[in-house]
Amino acid sequence: MAEETILQHFIFQDFMLPFVFMFVLVFAILQKTKILGKDKKQLDAIVAGVIALIFVSVAYPKIIVGNLILVLTVSMVVIFVGLLIWGFLVGDEAKVTLSEKWMKWVVAILIAVFVLIAFFWSAGINPQVFSFLFEQSWSNTFWVNFLFIAVIVIIMAVVLKSAGSGGKSS
Repeated sequence: MAEETILQHFIFQDFMLPFVFMFVLVFAILQKTKILGKDKKQLDAIVAGVIALIFVSVAYPKIIVGNLILVLTVSMVVIFVGLLIWGFLVGDEAKVTLSEKWMKWVVAILIAVFVLIAFFWSAGINPQVFSFLFEQSWSNTFWVNFLFIAVIVIIMAVVLKSAGSGGKSS
């Protein structure tokens, strides 16, 4: 059986961490807004402590905040991975230089799609999503129409951009 660490103990997870989080959050807001007055750190700390104690005494708000924090941390990691890949491909030291603005957009979209697929795979929802998108009775017709419309939109964008800049001479 696996050993339980102090970070996994219910007192730490259900009381100490939520208390510290809420205390710091409320204290920072009170300090920044100066609602209770300027240079009133003790009063701000007392109010933040009372609010944090009330917060940890009720279960449902802790569950909501805990779930939101989990979503925030996963989102931050997903965004970090996307930005890391972007930095490797397009950063200052990268060997690939994208001179055209549209090239950067294409690379950004490809990175976003890759990170999204990687997220689905790592979350274990890969088979359901791909089954929903590609193995339904309507999916073949949808993707053909989607690609047809996407090609038309891209062609129109290129033509309109070239027509708009065609009359200008440098």
